[in-house]
Amino acid sequence: MINNWIRNGLGCRQKNFGYSDEMITFANKIRILSFRRRMKKRRSKTILPLLAALVITLALGVAFTQCENDEQLTNRQYLEIEYPTQNYSRSMNNDVQGIILHHTALPTIERSLEMLTLPKNIVSTHCVIDTDGTRYILAEPTIVTFHAGKSILNGREKCNEFTIGVEFQGNTVEKPLTDDQIRSAVKYLKPVMSQYKIPIENVVTHEFIRNNYLNAHPEDTRCKDKCDITRPEYERVIQALKSSSDP
Repeated sequence: MINNWIRNGLGCRQKNFGYSDEMITFANKIRILSFRRRMKKRRSKTILPLLAALVITLALGVAFTQCENDEQLTNRQYLEIEYPTQNYSRSMNNDVQGIILHHTALPTIERSLEMLTLPKNIVSTHCVIDTDGTRYILAEPTIVTFHAGKSILNGREKCNEFTIGVEFQGNTVEKPLTDDQIRSAVKYLKPVMSQYKIPIENVVTHEFIRNNYLNAHPEDTRCKDKCDITRPEYERVIQALKSSSDP
């Protein structure tokens, strides 16, 4: 109605029907305000979908970047160094059927490697994994090393003769394994498990095989409990092995 009046008013003015300039100016102001309201509504309808699209795009970008970072971490390659131990059996080969997880409980990788390689110490293992994921290969899987001591796995004693020892640098009672240690362990263990057909149930801790021995030999009072890699850290390794897509 107002627009009709404005149009009529403007038309009357153009025809010189006597409308004052003030009335025409007022009518034009009303028309301009009405036009501005319509434009504001249109902008709102246009901006909201654009903002929604922008938010979705940013969210997808963050998700893609996170997936890309996760993939890069999963595919990270770790340094592997041959560091042969002198402590191993010269009279038999390893009948590989299981994997025993340990922690070194020593403060530095240098101390750990010294302990596990020098003949005077009479202990050894197959692989040591440092906190940055670097793997030190002390012996091939087919070699019998001295990491298990008095032990039983699946009813069989002397686990040194049929298991592989893996040592994580550090003390898991005091500090958890690093993500690099776990990822590096998966890179080492999955091919070994595949090659020797080792079920994940046969990946256990030193404490587990020691307790088996103590339960079977309560008369052996000289043999003590073996506190080694903690249960939570062991479970982290097992979960990583189960979820890994590596062959």
